[in-house]
Amino acid sequence: MLLAASKVLDRLKPVIGVNTDPERSEGHLCLPVRYTHSFPEALQKFSRGEFRWLWRQRIRLYLEGTGINPVPVDLHEQQLSLNQHSRAFNIERVDDERSEASGPQLLPVRALNEVFIGESLSSRMSYSWAVAVDNLRRSVPTLKGLASYYEISVDDGPWEKQKSSGLNLCTGTGSKAWSFNINRVATQAVEDVLNIAKRQGNLNLPLNRELVEKVTNEYNESLLYSPEEPKILFSIREPIANRVFSSSRQRCFSSKCNQFPTPATSSLLRLLKRFWEEELAREFVMHLISAAEVTNFT
Repeated sequence: MLLAASKVLDRLKPVIGVNTDPERSEGHLCLPVRYTHSFPEALQKFSRGEFRWLWRQRIRLYLEGTGINPVPVDLHEQQLSLNQHSRAFNIERVDDERSEASGPQLLPVRALNEVFIGESLSSRMSYSWAVAVDNLRRSVPTLKGLASYYEISVDDGPWEKQKSSGLNLCTGTGSKAWSFNINRVATQAVEDVLNIAKRQGNLNLPLNRELVEKVTNEYNESLLYSPEEPKILFSIREPIANRVFSSSRQRCFSSKCNQFPTPATSSLLRLLKRFWEEELAREFVMHLISAAEVTNFT
């Protein structure tokens, strides 16, 4: 479904999702499971107009700076070993070093679920910085380190220096996917917090399983929002907070978006990433903009 949606660059083509593996896939973007085994019935309803349109916001992404690889890679088509992965990015790095800083480049895909910005191999001592848009990845030069170091500004607000395992920026559609699992809390954590609050505040609060589950469900449901809403939720994965790096907001909505903005005037999130390699600082600025919707058959 995500791959099919990435091929649609306007809002004139409807996208119909069919769950071909309901035993292993929830299929949030697909028709109800019963239509998997009776798809002709779904086509008949579609031809008779017995459906409603569901508009979904998508993310349009601009990259600016040096070392930008203009060719995205389909992750489902690239399954390399670690050595192959490293060599592949080293080749790109040679080409990138010869290039000068470029103006804003619009990625040729639209993110229906989310954009993830972070290290492509964050658990290794040698890895590459990557931007993943649903199923596509944009890569830049190989780095050394363990975490992502960047400065971030939301809705033209003040810049904040951060270090983390990366950022996830999702639409309302993607709020049910990776973003939800990044931010959701378990009943065990909620129960521990309520016990501390009860003890510290001398509260006569009866803690039972029903209350804990109710609080947990209400919090987790607050992480979801409509696919039609023109805003983006960004989440910071495993932020590092100390004397140097801060993390005032681990997740936040960014809602400054127009229908057809330009990167110079309507960036709702700007990310400045510095690459420290061979005593050379590299940087690029990212612009995230809410763009045209994609339709879904329901």
